[in-house]
Amino acid sequence: MITLKSLNALSEKEFTKFLGDTFEHSPWIAEKSAANRPFSSIINLHRCMVNIVSNSSKEEKLTLIRKHPNLGDKVEMSEDSIKEQHGAGLKDLTADEYENFISLNRQYMNKFGFPFILAVRGKDKNDIYQSMKTRIHHSETAEFDKALSEIHQIALFRLQDKIKIEGEKPMKNKSAAQTLSYGKGNVFAYRTYSNPLTGIKQIPESTFSGRDHIIFGTNVKVSVGGSSFLPSFTEGDNSMVVATDSMKNFIQQHLATFKGATLEGFASYVSEAFLNKYPQIDTVKLIAEDIPFEAVTEATDPQLKPSDLVFKKSRNERANAAVEIIRGENGSEIVQQSSSILDLQLIKVSGNSFVGFVRDEYTTLPEDGNRPLFIYLNLHWVYEDQKDAFGVDPSKYVAAEQVIDIATSIFHEMETPSIQNLIYEIGCRILTRFPQLLEVTFESQNHTWDTVVSEIPESKGKVYTEPRPPYGFQVFTVKKENLENNIILAAAEENIG
Repeated sequence: MITLKSLNALSEKEFTKFLGDTFEHSPWIAEKSAANRPFSSIINLHRCMVNIVSNSSKEEKLTLIRKHPNLGDKVEMSEDSIKEQHGAGLKDLTADEYENFISLNRQYMNKFGFPFILAVRGKDKNDIYQSMKTRIHHSETAEFDKALSEIHQIALFRLQDKIKIEGEKPMKNKSAAQTLSYGKGNVFAYRTYSNPLTGIKQIPESTFSGRDHIIFGTNVKVSVGGSSFLPSFTEGDNSMVVATDSMKNFIQQHLATFKGATLEGFASYVSEAFLNKYPQIDTVKLIAEDIPFEAVTEATDPQLKPSDLVFKKSRNERANAAVEIIRGENGSEIVQQSSSILDLQLIKVSGNSFVGFVRDEYTTLPEDGNRPLFIYLNLHWVYEDQKDAFGVDPSKYVAAEQVIDIATSIFHEMETPSIQNLIYEIGCRILTRFPQLLEVTFESQNHTWDTVVSEIPESKGKVYTEPRPPYGFQVFTVKKENLENNIILAAAEENIG
C-alpha cells in the first residue's frame, strides 16, 4: 500500500503505473486523472476517475466494459481480478458449476455484446449466479449502465486496497456518525417458511421451546454514515449516495438469503452485507422490530390444535433487535448490539403496595397497602459475547418469549412494594437464568388506574378508570455485579443464621 501523500508526489508515469489496473486493463483513466492532483481523499480520487469515464465516448466505455473477464472463466486477467474472483469462490467451481457459468456467460454475451460484470466482493458464487440469471432479462441499455456502475464500484474497492490514508480512522465517534447519516424506515418484510428456531435452553418460568417461523415478519429501520456522503450534503453531489429505495430493496431481498433463525442474526447479517456491498459506507445502524403472528385454532376431531396455515397478527408487545457496525481496520466491527421487548403491558389486580415514601406539603397521594398495579415495560438485554445473540448456538440464545415469561412470573410471585423493586428482581432472575447476559435495562411506566368506586357490597372488587395523563417512570440497569452481590449477601445471611 501507499499513502495518499506519497501517491500525490509520484511522477505521472509512476502514478499511472501504480493505478493502471484500477479500471481493468485501462491505464488511460489513471493517466488522465494524474493531472488533477493533489487528491485530498480516496473518494476525491475515485470521483475524478469516474468523471473521466463518464465524459468518455460510448465506444471508449464499451471498450472498458469488454476489458473485463467473464466471471468464473479460466482466462488471463489482471491480478486484482484474480484475487476478487478467488475471494468469491469462483476459482473453486465444480465441473457442473463451471459449465453452468460458461453457459450463462455465453448467453449474456450473445445478447448484450459485452461480459457480465459484478463487483463480487462480499458475495459468493451462488449470489453471482442468481444475479446473472436475473440481469440477463434486462434491456441492453439497462445492462450497459449497470456494467459501468459495477466497474466504478470495483474501482473503489481497488483504490481502498492500494491506498492508505495516514491518520484516517473509521467513524467510531458516535456523534459524528449520527450527525452525518441518512437511511430508510418502515421497511416491512415477510418471509414464509423461514428457518425454525430450535435448541433453546429450557427454564422453569417458561414453556417456550422455539419458533416454527412459518411467518418471519420484521419492520426495519436502517441508517448509514460515512465521510463519503459529505459532498451530498455540502455540494449536492450524489455520486456516492445509495438511494434509500435501494436500501429498502436490499433489506427485503436479503431476507430471502438469510439462513439464520433470530431477529438479531438478521439485523447483523444485513448490516454486514451493507458494508460488503458499499465501500463508501463506514457505519450501519439497524433496528429490526419483530412483527409477530399467532396461529389461529383449528377445529379437528377429536381436539383443537394450532393451525399451520392461518395466523392472526399480534398487536401486543414486540421484540426488537438493534445493531451498530463500523468498518474497522481489520474488517467490520460490532460496536453495539442489544435485544429488547417493547411495550409489555402488565396489570396485577392486588398484592401490590406503595407506602413509606416522603410526605410533605406537596404530597396528595395516599399510601396504599394493597392496590392494583398497571405497568408498561421496555426491557433491553446485552450479551457478554455479542455473537450469542445471532443464534449460532441456540442454547445460548435468549428468546424474547422467555424474558416475558420471567417478568410475568416474578410479578405474580412478589408482594410488590414498588415498581423499582419489581424491575430489580426481574432483572436478577433473568441474569440468573441466562449467565451469558451482561446486563438488563428497564424503562418502566406506572399507568395504574384511578379508583372510582372503592367499595362494592358483597364483593372484594372495585371500579377504576384510566389514570390522569401524567405518569411516573423508572429507568434501571441490573448488572452481573448486582447478581453477584446478592449471592454474597444471601450466603452471609445464611451463615449468620
